[in-house]
Amino acid sequence: MKKVIEYLIFSFTIIIMSSCNNDRVEMPVDYKNEEIPLNFPKEFPQANYFFAENKPTKYGVQLGKKLFNDKRLSEDNTISCSSCHLKSNAFADNNKQAIGINNRVGMRNVPPIQNLAFMKYYNWDGNKLDLAEQVIVPIITHEEMNSSILNVIGKIQNDKEYIDLFLKAFGDKKITAERIFNSVAQYEYTLISANSKYDKVIRNQGEKFTENEKKGYATFQKKCAICHSTALFTDQTFRNVGFPYNPDLVEEHGRARVTGENADYMKFRVPSLRNIEYTAPYGSFGQFPTLKDVLDYFDKGVLDAENLDPILKENNNRIPLTEEEKNNLISFMKTLSDEEFVKP
Repeated sequence: MKKVIEYLIFSFTIIIMSSCNNDRVEMPVDYKNEEIPLNFPKEFPQANYFFAENKPTKYGVQLGKKLFNDKRLSEDNTISCSSCHLKSNAFADNNKQAIGINNRVGMRNVPPIQNLAFMKYYNWDGNKLDLAEQVIVPIITHEEMNSSILNVIGKIQNDKEYIDLFLKAFGDKKITAERIFNSVAQYEYTLISANSKYDKVIRNQGEKFTENEKKGYATFQKKCAICHSTALFTDQTFRNVGFPYNPDLVEEHGRARVTGENADYMKFRVPSLRNIEYTAPYGSFGQFPTLKDVLDYFDKGVLDAENLDPILKENNNRIPLTEEEKNNLISFMKTLSDEEFVKP
């Protein structure tokens, strides 16, 4: 009798396990979700920790790209990630501040999406360290998509294309929040920009700076490279550089919104200058229409503050620039444009 009971228990266990693994049985015979080899430029810093935990795979990236372009992520099915992050603008847009559903205006300027595997922080105030965790922010933000991850799952859970992709990307058909976030992050990790004229000059690949670009590079190294350093053209620090405040946003505190520290008030993440030609307007809420406007502002003098960056304080709250230096700087910054990266 004991053996019969043991046999029944064993058989029942096998049935339950088989039932739980039905999705896996449906996997294609030739299925192989290979990791995508990414060509990391040797000049770039090491990829961040979270990238190593969520490396892009063939089907993970396909799934992430589909989600990135799906308007069903928003409450009223009108806004996708790609609605604001336009490829032709290095995955930024030309609005001062993000525009969400029902033309709601967001708090800040849309940042470009490039070289994210190498970043330590995401968003202007650096409130996310893991790119996969950043994905939820626009989905739930009232001024952007104003939705929830449960709503998103409900909309796509019966979509045959999604079911197939989740199966191929993760080994079964379960559609979960974590898988959605990870796949979008995997797609964004593949958006590497490192093929500008500047890169070709530095790598001796047949390009040369013009005289104006060469002079601009010299000025850049002298007056800009402290903050816009490394091959990413950002040191990834947070600084108050005395930019004008947004009078319509009394709740804007910059990095202090994350840390709660007065010393971080109106500090923002130093942006990368790569593809800067495509990402106007500039500043945390699009304060400056053109690069010339940014340089003019630094030249004339920035807003004073107790925590103003020491580099500015030591120079009477300004970065003095002649008109020639400004023009040459702009010429140099345009060499950071990666035309292949922004092609449709």
